[in-house]
Amino acid sequence: MLELVPKTHDEARQGEAYAPAQADTTTYTKKFYIESYGCQMNFNDSEIVASILQEEGFGATRNYEEADLVLLNTCSIREKAEQTVRKRLSEFRRIKDANPGLLVGVLGCMAERLKTKFLEEEKLVDMVIGPDAYRTLPALIEEAETGQKAVNVLLSREETYADISPVRLDSNGVTAFVSIMRGCNNMCSFCVVPFTRGRERSRDAYSVVAEATDLFERGYREVTLLGQNVDSYYWNSPDGSETVNFANLLERVALISPLLRVRFSTSHPKDITDEVLHTMAKYENICKYIHLPVQSGSTRVLSLMNRTYTREWYIKKVERIREILPDCALSTDVITGFCTETEEDHQDTLSMMEFAKYELAYMFAYSERPGTLAARRYTDDIPEDVKKRRLNEIITLHRRHSLEGMQKDVGKTLKILVEGTSKKSEAELYGRTDQNKVVVFPKEHFKKGDYVTVTVHGCTAGTLLGKAVL
Repeated sequence: MLELVPKTHDEARQGEAYAPAQADTTTYTKKFYIESYGCQMNFNDSEIVASILQEEGFGATRNYEEADLVLLNTCSIREKAEQTVRKRLSEFRRIKDANPGLLVGVLGCMAERLKTKFLEEEKLVDMVIGPDAYRTLPALIEEAETGQKAVNVLLSREETYADISPVRLDSNGVTAFVSIMRGCNNMCSFCVVPFTRGRERSRDAYSVVAEATDLFERGYREVTLLGQNVDSYYWNSPDGSETVNFANLLERVALISPLLRVRFSTSHPKDITDEVLHTMAKYENICKYIHLPVQSGSTRVLSLMNRTYTREWYIKKVERIREILPDCALSTDVITGFCTETEEDHQDTLSMMEFAKYELAYMFAYSERPGTLAARRYTDDIPEDVKKRRLNEIITLHRRHSLEGMQKDVGKTLKILVEGTSKKSEAELYGRTDQNKVVVFPKEHFKKGDYVTVTVHGCTAGTLLGKAVL
């Protein structure tokens, strides 16, 4: 449940091959503009959509005013995200009033739940397309061009888009996401994902490795394997001769080259195995960083959330990770103010954070989502002011832990993958450590995509400051 800022800019049926992208020399007669909201899966989906649209003669533009087609790839995780999308759609509606030929569409997780409101009640869009229906975009565009409302929100048990080469939107040319599975079988009571993205299905292992290999050969130096729950990845070859679990897949991608860093997200605490941890320990290029959402430190609340583990079980999992990977960094998701949460439950969450000392945390006040198990079973009974106060306490504690974690790296010499020029100075570069910490250092003769050894001499709560070791 990673919250990302909006940004402009499953892989096909089992057994289908992945075709690497070719150099784009096409002259496009139409243009599309796309904005993505929410998690990395949505950003990866936008890249799949871009590939499908390019095949239909649409070229990407960063200027929505010159677009023939505007798409918003939406998120339903939190109410605020939906409000943002509604506001944005209203803005595009006004543009469409002045340009009737413009088509506006909604993609992704809000599509199925709000299709009637968008199309009929509020008349904000021309098309509504669910996460498993992107292949039908060309036909839906054709239908919308006639003045009809075009809809396809059907979920699939097979679709993984494995044969589609994503068009890398807003890419830095160094890091890229590679989707390895779609959907989720975990019925966490607060979460809409099983209802908006459907059941879990894993992508052909060969197509994952082929896509990652193609990225490396095109100069990328880091891939992040994506899934709602990557540790439950499980693929059988069509002839039944081969079975690949997540540890196997992780190893196959790591073996592409020692120069290709490998990350993954997200892990469910109940599913990450010792086999995965030992694979991470075996390969230096598998980053020692795990996103391990805890959601709450209270066993009682975890049970209401249907997380299927207890506080004690989660603690033992963290201890096992640190036993096998002593230098592994952890990040997490935390929800405060869930239904019936008491002050004692809240203190359990704070003490869990004191135990784990996460390097990064995505922290939210509970936002009831229509259609979820929690919305049907429980009352959202925690006052907003209490939610905000508890959230502020969690954020304050995490900031202290983040600063302490940064301070521990001062004086160390670390290997950095350069991702680009610092936002604050053209004379500086930034990159990330194996543990996902951002480092800023003088540019000198280094460039994007280089591995650089940097000695850290200072830090802020969110950034390490250093100098390259020549």
